[in-house]
Amino acid sequence: MRVLEAKDFLAQQTAEQARLEGVALSELEKRMMYFVENEEMREDPIALNEQFEAEYDTDEYEAKIHGLLHRAYARVKKENPETARQWKEAIREMSKGDHYLPVLWGAVSLLRTILLSGRRMII
Repeated sequence: MRVLEAKDFLAQQTAEQARLEGVALSELEKRMMYFVENEEMREDPIALNEQFEAEYDTDEYEAKIHGLLHRAYARVKKENPETARQWKEAIREMSKGDHYLPVLWGAVSLLRTILLSGRRMII
């Protein structure tokens, strides 16, 4: 799975979860899931980030998307083991770079916690 395919997959699953729960998810919130700092994007990352920060609280957004991602994963895990496998592959692929979706998923938070605690661990 390529990075863009992984992002499309996770963004679609997140949007579907929001729809199922009746949670509003704007186009800007969806576009922000594609954010990456040091790699090419479909749009200007600086302009996207500036627009996002002018309209949204980052902490609230991250909590909202984190929750939607985890509930979407729980749903697909129950519905289809192949889709759950794709989910894991998508997270693994994006974790190789500096992408926002793994941050929203929480993988980077775990790593940050480990590093800040002063422990050296290989994960």
